[in-house]
Amino acid sequence: MRARSTDETRLAVALRATPPSDALSEQILDAAREQFMTFGLRRSTVDDVAKRARVSRVTVYRRIGNKDSLVSACLLREYHRFLVEVDDAVAALPTTEDRLVEGFVAVLRHIREHPLIGGLLRLEPETMLPFLTLESAPAFLAIRAYLADRLREARRAEGRPSTDPTPVAELMVRITVSFLLNPVSCFELDDDDQVRKFAHCYLVPLLSAG
Repeated sequence: MRARSTDETRLAVALRATPPSDALSEQILDAAREQFMTFGLRRSTVDDVAKRARVSRVTVYRRIGNKDSLVSACLLREYHRFLVEVDDAVAALPTTEDRLVEGFVAVLRHIREHPLIGGLLRLEPETMLPFLTLESAPAFLAIRAYLADRLREARRAEGRPSTDPTPVAELMVRITVSFLLNPVSCFELDDDDQVRKFAHCYLVPLLSAG
């Protein structure tokens, strides 16, 4: 990760799968977020979201899509928001290694504590699983592109050889997702200091692998 030298527009380009941000789409996604946080995914329907958003079911389908599309769109929007927060959190750190470590700490903490993502992972892990695995392609590709872009520009700024950082970015994303899906591990990642130690030992060396 690198200090942010551009505004949210740059991040929005990297997260190009993010749903349209017009007022009506935002209204629907706000309603979906509240619905899923309150009742979970299993007990929520497109009709519930439409009613909460005060629009018709047809409008929801036309703007966003079916229930799976609503969930994916909500998750993408939340990813966009917390990546902006991560960028802000690491912006003042002096080295790529520092930004990587603190970024990993911030991502794990943010997702675990997130009222929608973390809450659903705790309460409905089997329902969330497809959205972090089989149906996660848009989010996975977007976040990988975001991280690869950060690594690429960090290498350029530090005068390192210009190689493709995508494989390293992918490994980092996959490692993060695996800990979120299955926290049972020989690694102790119960607090920020433990997560920081793990990142120093196992993630930082990846920076020289690509």
